[in-house]
Amino acid sequence: MQTYIKRFDQLSTRELYQILKLRVDVFVVEQSCPYEEIDNLDYDAIHVYFKEDDEIIAYLRILDKGVESEDVAIGRVISAKRRCGIGSKLLSEGIKAAKENFKAEKIYIEAQSYARKFYENLDFKQISEEFLLDDIPHIKMELIVD
Repeated sequence: MQTYIKRFDQLSTRELYQILKLRVDVFVVEQSCPYEEIDNLDYDAIHVYFKEDDEIIAYLRILDKGVESEDVAIGRVISAKRRCGIGSKLLSEGIKAAKENFKAEKIYIEAQSYARKFYENLDFKQISEEFLLDDIPHIKMELIVD
């Protein structure tokens, strides 16, 4: 498994296709949630992903302060293989990339409520009540970066 950290313009067309397919397969199809997955924020993002056998198996994006929130934000966290530690490794790489690329002091996420413990295991704290986003329960969380 290899880690990649790229800006939008550095992604190959194959990588972009695989990223969008993975996101749509899970966030739209698997979760039966029609929403605007391709939201124009990818242009400004840092894309962090793992590849295995030339296939993207896990992905997240990082947005600088002021793009999605007042703090650096991580979103679209996804792993094709679940419950095997890949997601935690990916999120750790994302936190590191947020510090290196955007000098993050705080990282904001809007997490699906069921994933709260996953994020808490990496020291994110819940900062809101549960709310519906595209008819899926979410919570706002933040991480104070060391």
